[in-house]
Amino acid sequence: MDAARPTDVGTTTTAPVISPGDLVRHAPDGLAVIDAEARFVEANPAAVALCGLTPDQVAGAPSPFPAPDDASAAAKAGELTVAWEPAPGQRREFAYVLSPVPGHQRWVVSFRDVTLSRLRERRLAAIAKAASDVASKRSLVGTLEALAQEVARTNALAGVQVLTVNSTGDRLHVIGASGFGRAADFFDKLMECRALGARMMMLEALETRQPIVAANRYDAVMRDPAWAPLKQLMRHPRWDWFVSVPLLARGEPVGILNAFFAPGQVVGDTELEFLLAMAEQAAMAVDHAALLEWERDVARREERQKLARDLHDSVVQQVFSMMMQARSLGVLVARGLPPTPEKVAQVADDLSSSAEDVLADLRGMVVELRPAAATAGGLAPAVRSLVDTTAARTGIPVSLAVEDDAAELATLDAALLEDVYRIVAEALHNSVKHADAGRIHVRVAVAPHGRRRRLVAEVVDDGRGLAAPSDAADAGECASSGFGMTVMRERAARWGGAVRVRQPAAGGTSVFLSLPLPTSLPATDEEVAP
Repeated sequence: MDAARPTDVGTTTTAPVISPGDLVRHAPDGLAVIDAEARFVEANPAAVALCGLTPDQVAGAPSPFPAPDDASAAAKAGELTVAWEPAPGQRREFAYVLSPVPGHQRWVVSFRDVTLSRLRERRLAAIAKAASDVASKRSLVGTLEALAQEVARTNALAGVQVLTVNSTGDRLHVIGASGFGRAADFFDKLMECRALGARMMMLEALETRQPIVAANRYDAVMRDPAWAPLKQLMRHPRWDWFVSVPLLARGEPVGILNAFFAPGQVVGDTELEFLLAMAEQAAMAVDHAALLEWERDVARREERQKLARDLHDSVVQQVFSMMMQARSLGVLVARGLPPTPEKVAQVADDLSSSAEDVLADLRGMVVELRPAAATAGGLAPAVRSLVDTTAARTGIPVSLAVEDDAAELATLDAALLEDVYRIVAEALHNSVKHADAGRIHVRVAVAPHGRRRRLVAEVVDDGRGLAAPSDAADAGECASSGFGMTVMRERAARWGGAVRVRQPAAGGTSVFLSLPLPTSLPATDEEVAP
């Protein structure tokens, strides 16, 4: 309708009429009609631009939107999303709504570009997932492999590498990768290229502690004869732009994240920000793994000292006693007093008994020294062997209960099994050495815990108990200190678990371990080449 309004005294003006055609032409969203074969019939200028077409290309051109089989279902479906790639490397995502044209096998499509918003959502989700993996996964290889795949998937990259620096700082190892083949001699070939004069941008990023971005890097590498040792490995999949971001932990470089962008992709500020965020998560994973390894080294040194003390307290003294008994026979002979058969039989019996004790102690120590070998067949058989060996060596009755659900224990990560085994062994050792126990009971099980499951292990003795109760919320819980207890708690904490020491009402001591399941997935440490 025309509308008249006053503009000045004595004058009027008429507002222009906007036709439906003008509304369609000037609409910011894409509007189009597609046929039963999902081809464009017509489209407004916004739709033409969004789909990367020209006006004379529209009629009959394939559209991004699949034609629905059921018109009524399509109308009820609401807003849908679809990906569109008008040219290599130019991926777009559209949110669209379909409306059937009455009496025709055609549909009106209203759509808008949501590429950037969906990409931001995926990047935020990828960063959150990487952070979760760093916190939950106990395998550095598994964490970095998952991170590399997440970076590649989120940005639709041709390939990704995550490399770490070894402990001596003279080699790089590809720990996580996506998009490329595998080669164990990658670093050696990389050094060959460097010797031939190839520019090592990843090493520059590592040395300068700054990210490096290179456009058209693929063509430059393929034309440079210095890259001959690695050309075959770097040829597929096809890539173009290259970004190398250093992994910094406590200000020091611990690795590199390399991103290989697909042809047509361009690296801007948002792409670089995402890679920097993911590199930060990778650096945290590397640093966390280094700290865990340091803790293990400290634990191993303390365990060696403990073994030395045990050798001195038991095996060394028993062997010394055996030596003195054997020498007594020699002294008698030297004095012209040959030992009687009864004396020889007594010494032989004493030597045999001492040798059996020494053998039992040594077997127990070997089991403690090689828990990985002990747990190779599963946790339950390993703990049973430990219980039997302890009972035979000490004479203290030690019983074991493994609940039926514990069959799941055989499938757990080897490092987890070793830590659980060592916690049980340390608790058992404490009961033998310090509790003056007359009986010990060990229990291992996998039990439900809310919507999850947990691994539990408990060592209970009837000994003298602990010296002083703590102020813990649980009345029966007791304070326990010393390096042995500290190590047990640290081992449990690695897997998100806890160790609690209690003094039951009936007396004695209870050491209770609880770990949530699942904890981590085993991973292989293979090097991956670009």
